[in-house]
Amino acid sequence: MRGLSERDVCSKFITPALTAAGWDLHAQIREEVSLTAGRIIVRGKLISRGTQKRADYILYHKPNIPIAVIEVKDGSHSAGAGMQQALEYAEMIDVPFVFSTNGKSILMHDRSGSSDSVEQEIALDEMPSPADLWLRYAAWKGIASSEDPIVNQDYFNDGSGKAPRYYQTLAVNRVIEEIAKERGRLLLVMATGTGKTYTAFQIIWRLWKAGAKKRILFLADRNILVDQTKTNDFKPFGGAMTKIANRQADKSYEIYLSLYQAVTGIDEAANIYKQFSRDFFDLIIIDECHRGSAAADSAWREILEYFSKATQIGLTATPKETRDVSNIDYFGEPVYTYSLRQGIEDGFLAPYKVIRYDLDKDLTGYRPESGTIDRYGHEVEDRIYNQRDFDRTLVLDERTKLVAAKITEFLKATNRFDKTIVFCEDTEHAERMRQALANENADLVIENLRYVMRITGDDAPGKAELDNFIDPKSRHPVIATTSKLLTTGVDAKTCKLIVLDQRIQSMTEFKQIIGRGTRIDEEHGKQYFTIMDFKRATELFADPDFDGDPVQIYEPAATDPPVPLDEYDVTAGSFGEFGEEDESDITGGVLRNSFGDDAGPRKFYVDGVEVSVLSKRVQYLGPDGRLITESLRSYAKKTLQKDYKTLDEFLRRWSDADKKQAIVEELEILGVSLHGLREEVKNGDTFSAFDLLCHVAYGQPPLTRKERVDQVKKRNYFAKYEGKMRAVLEALLDKYADEDFGSLENAKVLQLKPFDEFGTPVEIVKGLFGGRLAYEAAVKDLQTELYREGA
Repeated sequence: MRGLSERDVCSKFITPALTAAGWDLHAQIREEVSLTAGRIIVRGKLISRGTQKRADYILYHKPNIPIAVIEVKDGSHSAGAGMQQALEYAEMIDVPFVFSTNGKSILMHDRSGSSDSVEQEIALDEMPSPADLWLRYAAWKGIASSEDPIVNQDYFNDGSGKAPRYYQTLAVNRVIEEIAKERGRLLLVMATGTGKTYTAFQIIWRLWKAGAKKRILFLADRNILVDQTKTNDFKPFGGAMTKIANRQADKSYEIYLSLYQAVTGIDEAANIYKQFSRDFFDLIIIDECHRGSAAADSAWREILEYFSKATQIGLTATPKETRDVSNIDYFGEPVYTYSLRQGIEDGFLAPYKVIRYDLDKDLTGYRPESGTIDRYGHEVEDRIYNQRDFDRTLVLDERTKLVAAKITEFLKATNRFDKTIVFCEDTEHAERMRQALANENADLVIENLRYVMRITGDDAPGKAELDNFIDPKSRHPVIATTSKLLTTGVDAKTCKLIVLDQRIQSMTEFKQIIGRGTRIDEEHGKQYFTIMDFKRATELFADPDFDGDPVQIYEPAATDPPVPLDEYDVTAGSFGEFGEEDESDITGGVLRNSFGDDAGPRKFYVDGVEVSVLSKRVQYLGPDGRLITESLRSYAKKTLQKDYKTLDEFLRRWSDADKKQAIVEELEILGVSLHGLREEVKNGDTFSAFDLLCHVAYGQPPLTRKERVDQVKKRNYFAKYEGKMRAVLEALLDKYADEDFGSLENAKVLQLKPFDEFGTPVEIVKGLFGGRLAYEAAVKDLQTELYREGA
């Protein structure tokens, strides 16, 4: 067994033991299963992926129905060395049987309670059979019969190799198992961008194919949601599926998609759903059920009560719990929740940064002089106006221009063609913002009038551009100004900037806004997004109900650049259906139409009042998912001193490490970015990683890489080497001066100039140094000499 790698142990011992126990190699055994994608880590301009969680084996009853996890270690470890890691994976995918092995024996952990002891060691030839584990799994889940056709029904498979993510299979299996136990109402909570509709499709498919549910109704409250569902995720239903349209109830189909508005109405005759008998549908799925389906007086609730015999599943990213509306009261506790925070942690959702602008008039208020007359000749009421009033009852034109200028400044510092959504107080505000942005970006608007557009429900030309805005391949429109009463579901995968110039008091609404940017599209360069907040809406991050903190919060002062300093390069309401919003456009004051007609002043328009920016703060997201309110430099100091209390401890760790890169990677995982530190520390790019860390954490005067190289040469270190061997080491030292320790730790550097003058890498390592171990010893000795002076 000695000398065998983990992969060797798997292929020579574990896979044969599984197949001998009756496990199907192709349908029931999967090796090296990636459960997560690896969190996206954003530090300044540097974007990287964290480590994926990957199981050595997952065993399945059927594809996508997991029942066991196996973690494998090589023969130098004990059988149980991988158990804690395997238990973490087992909890993630909700399976009761956990195995850890070194290829000699197996430690089995039984979470189901069906064994005499929780853990026991067994021989390889005692591996349980799939039938045995499935029986025990069904009992653990409370399923009456392991032969139940519902839980045994296959997932849809189109042959492309696409498989549901671990949390999607967990959601589907939980729902199917609960329905098998005859539960009638279920709530499924999944963050925006995690594939709720695809999950719903797999649930419906399995129930439909098993014959358990023959007629299914899928309800949504946005037409685009229904159309996207029909043409994308639900496409495999083909001719069995129809969309209820023109208020016609055709009863010849099996899968029905509908807007709830299409089947309900004010008078009884308009309630098309009553053309169906009460027991017509076996299953009803309500998408975005937080928007009122669980309110006792809502139209959706009427539909649910009419089809009360049907199994009802509520889908939402944000369950709503108020005095009048409760998803949980109606559907019960969620059968499964996959949160925004978990999605970001797993690397399936995009993290985000926040730029906060506090404007002086928003904080200190504005009081007009007595007798002030607005743009349209109306006397402005004499009182103090503050953030609650701006753009709702009183408009400061300079404030609108300042917001537009800061948005444009940010885009110019990053990319002027990054898709941007600006949330405004109402449609009139959205129109003024469109004008201000058009003026700020006149050069691009002249090139293409669609560079910035108002996309609201009352504006047909703008609304017609919705598909182009969300299409990653369509360059225009770039900036969309829109309104309040946030809607959901439109898939704007490439949206990189979300601007909040709207007061948001609802956590549900706030989460839905965040959801506009959380989808990842690496093909088009979308790995994270930015929220620019002018109305302090992001204070909701501090609410305990929020579950996905930003990676950074930045509050620029008036003269600061629009992006955090570590990114700055001097060279360089309603979304969803976009405006299926409250078209009455009434938010307070006396009625006035949106664009200044003389029905009375709903809003006062005051010109010439100076507005400026205040405040700055930076917050980073720590490894525990909580915000760290300090600079990266301060955070790095605290993190290093936590692990290495003194400089001597850090020096010993650095000296003992065979690969210095391992220390850097450990720090990156903890949120300490060398790239970010180099940006914060003056001349940071000239220092070695060693000096940079010692300087930041322990206050040591740093040496540049060139200074360290010069010290080594002055000490006549190379006198003990001769000829080409000395020349190779001197060239390595020069590489270090340019590139830090990376070139010393990677033998591939020997393929580059000037090393090719001394022979091939093999000739250098074997011919000059006498072999790999001798070469590595010489390089390590060189590094020791480099850092001999300490810091």
